[in-house]
Amino acid sequence: MGFIPLFLTMGGACLLFFLTVKTTMQRKLNLQKDLLDRLASAHPNLELEKDQVTEPSQIMEKLKKAGTDTKISDSSLQLIRELKVNQFQYNQLIKKAPYNWVAKLSGFGPI
Repeated sequence: MGFIPLFLTMGGACLLFFLTVKTTMQRKLNLQKDLLDRLASAHPNLELEKDQVTEPSQIMEKLKKAGTDTKISDSSLQLIRELKVNQFQYNQLIKKAPYNWVAKLSGFGPI
């Protein structure tokens, strides 16, 4: 009888950790998609597809090819920087020990 509260507390803590990490990963994926949508709406000539995660370096190359005579706007560069930072943080998060267990159980993969 004395171990039941201990098991319930540990189970609850594990469940809360799982839900918190899953929510954080989902928010980072949603932010990545939102940033890509904002970049696609700012540059429709890039032909970025909705709900498709694309490498920021590929987007930068497309921007350079599309606008050889014009300078890339600061807002676009800021969006690409945010994409790179968010991608790096997400990929580092799913590499760490307790977080990669949650990523595998939830089906999250690297960006």
